[in-house]
Amino acid sequence: MSIPEGYMQDAAGRLVLIEHVKPEHLLEDELVKSLAKEAEELNAALLKFRSKCFTEARAFLDVLHEKYGVKRGGDKGNFQLKAYDGSLRLLISINDCVAFGPELQVAKELVDSCLKRWSNGANKNLSAIVNDAFDVGKEGKLRKDKIFGLMRLNIEDDEWQRAMQAISDSIRIDTTREYVRFHKRATVDGKWEQVPLDMAKV
Repeated sequence: MSIPEGYMQDAAGRLVLIEHVKPEHLLEDELVKSLAKEAEELNAALLKFRSKCFTEARAFLDVLHEKYGVKRGGDKGNFQLKAYDGSLRLLISINDCVAFGPELQVAKELVDSCLKRWSNGANKNLSAIVNDAFDVGKEGKLRKDKIFGLMRLNIEDDEWQRAMQAISDSIRIDTTREYVRFHKRATVDGKWEQVPLDMAKV
């Protein structure tokens, strides 16, 4: 809806005469809107720069492939580019975000069955590791690294192996995320330091 001249809209959607708004609230409103506008402009600039990094880095890879007569096989895969003096590097990484399908519930039931069967004399540490893996974290997400850790355990048991197969079958590639990172170092053998592009880390 359009706001009539001389009015402001409050958080409840009500129209308030500007002359009835406290001066400090007017100043706060102006400050937040001004800074937010700059934040949106910076966000747009970062998105443009990110796109430029991927485009130009891949164009460089195309040049290399063309030199050696090889057709580039798509945009998958991680790679890095370095400045000639070794002081700067650009990392391009493509990470698949994994989710789990309903087979994971079957795996949990098989694992629970194993733990119950092994309860007499079973290692309590193993039970803790297993239960922790299937526990949902604070953000309501499964602990993927710990679930994958279960698959690395060398347990020769048919039911356990079926559980691990169910975990394997449950894995889905949910989304693919692309990352660009810059690092710098003072000397050739110095420690790499990431150039922060996240405002919270600047």
